[in-house]
Amino acid sequence: MNHLLSWIIWLPVIGIVAVVIIPRDKGTLIKQVSAVVTGVQLALTIYLWRIYDGSNGTFQFMESAEWIPSFNISYMLGVDGLSLPMVFLMALLGFLGVFVSWNINKAVKGYFALFLLLNTGIMGVFLSLDFFLFYVFWEVMLLPMYFLIGMWGGPQREYAAIKFFLYTLVGSVLMLIAILALYFTCGKTFDMLVLMETAPIALNGVLWWGMSAIKVIWTLLFIGFAIKVPVFPFHTWLPLAHVEAPTAVSVILAGILLKLGIYGILRINYTMLPDGVFWFAGALAVLGLINVIWGAMCALAQTDLKKLVAYSSINHMGYALLGMAAVIAGSSMGGDNLLAAQAGLNGAVFQMFNHGTISAMLFILVGVIYDRAHHRDIDGFGGLAVKMPIYSGIVALAFFAGLGLPGFSGFISEAMCFIGAFPVFRTIVIISTIGILLNAAYFLWAFQRIFFGELNEKYKDLPEINRMELFTVIPLAVITLFLGIYPRPFLDLISETMNILIDQVVSLGGLVNLM
Repeated sequence: MNHLLSWIIWLPVIGIVAVVIIPRDKGTLIKQVSAVVTGVQLALTIYLWRIYDGSNGTFQFMESAEWIPSFNISYMLGVDGLSLPMVFLMALLGFLGVFVSWNINKAVKGYFALFLLLNTGIMGVFLSLDFFLFYVFWEVMLLPMYFLIGMWGGPQREYAAIKFFLYTLVGSVLMLIAILALYFTCGKTFDMLVLMETAPIALNGVLWWGMSAIKVIWTLLFIGFAIKVPVFPFHTWLPLAHVEAPTAVSVILAGILLKLGIYGILRINYTMLPDGVFWFAGALAVLGLINVIWGAMCALAQTDLKKLVAYSSINHMGYALLGMAAVIAGSSMGGDNLLAAQAGLNGAVFQMFNHGTISAMLFILVGVIYDRAHHRDIDGFGGLAVKMPIYSGIVALAFFAGLGLPGFSGFISEAMCFIGAFPVFRTIVIISTIGILLNAAYFLWAFQRIFFGELNEKYKDLPEINRMELFTVIPLAVITLFLGIYPRPFLDLISETMNILIDQVVSLGGLVNLM
């Protein structure tokens, strides 16, 4: 299909036009149109996955057209093994998110128009190969997320939305400075493919304020992306945003928005500034360790179920950071070391995807109980396994997946991150395994308090999970179980692209003495 990537990006905009045209009082029709649009988008991404050549890790299905030629800005798209899993994940969560939002009755037209716009912004980031276009889509995401939290969120929605907006805006400003620095020092181009080739050479030996320009640009980009991950200490916006956001927005926020930070680091920092990877790898591993331990300890202290799941996201992104730091093991390009780099980087990308499915499932399940009990206080339940056995079973599955139990996809990706990082950061990896114990503690403790013991009389008439709610969680549970037993299809998809990325880092990085 011609312009397949453009169709995937812009189809939600067609849906926005349709939603705007539909009369305000036709709420069900607005939801149905949104479901059809996101369903077609999901079908296109599945088709894209099927025809993508996993043995060729370079960009495929590329599209290019002049946009602002006087500044060498183009509309340039492409997909590879790093971006395709994220595109599929966004399409899946976008489709399921429509059904999670089915109970939205306040300003339905505005909600679904913004939800579709958020979809377009995220898809654009993953598929852009022009840095200016990338930044435009990055900013497009900010506004719908701000309004979705600020207008349809909980009691502190305005504060949560403003905090999210300010944190993200700071990151965007730093990123813009870095983009302009690359543009003016690397031949006045925004073409990412050109920058991947020219930036390591053009910045070699360049000093700003007595410091390597590579260090400066790397740091600016890293902070911009780290806020999205979020990496400690830039994480404080996340728990409040999750708690106040509507369920579907929390699903998108945890399932895909956090992955944009790691995607940006891998796509831009690693390929355009490979020397910075060697300079920063140790710090990245330490930050990963802090995320793992700090996120788990904060989750253990929570009494709000949604906040517990939010802090678990900080914890699980720490494993991905550890896997990313392992790429420097490939610098010797020798047998075991190269395998460690491949395991770490493949594990980091796999962890991005797995956390997306598992966290989305967890937030949907939190929304299910909140819709019935109208609170999320872990100590306010008790004995629900008797009243809601199906719901209890699915929550148990999601919790076991979240704590990294063997047989679930999260175990594979976390193990790969550890395997990759161990040869280079042995002490950090050993300490970070404490996070596994803490994961089990907060998930099992929460499950025990909510579902075991005597049934709370207030919830003796609590209805079981319904069919539409099952429809939103079962696909995620199936993916989690399937990839936990047979991860090869996913790893085959990403491995060649990761090998190219490793080669880019080790062949061009570590050769310059950064001042």
